Amino acid sequence: MRPKKPKTNKPLNKYIRFTTIALQMGLTIYLGSVLGAWLDEKFNNPNQLYFKIVSLIAVFLAIFSVIIQVIKLTNTDPDD
Repeated sequence: MRPKKPKTNKPLNKYIRFTTIALQMGLTIYLGSVLGAWLDEKFNNPNQLYFKIVSLIAVFLAIFSVIIQVIKLTNTDPDD
């Protein structure tokens, strides 16, 4: 009977992590714009005020999320 090798959890490649961060940012902004458009239709707002406000908030949230994730990524990874 062979001894079992310990499972090694290989960390994801840095490029894959940055790709997922970019996809998350794009999805956050897209969903914010969809929510803003829905609010404009629901409350019959002809000048698209909700779309502009919610989209802008989504952009700021996405940028904030990316900054936090990059800081965590750079603090936890050893220098390669």
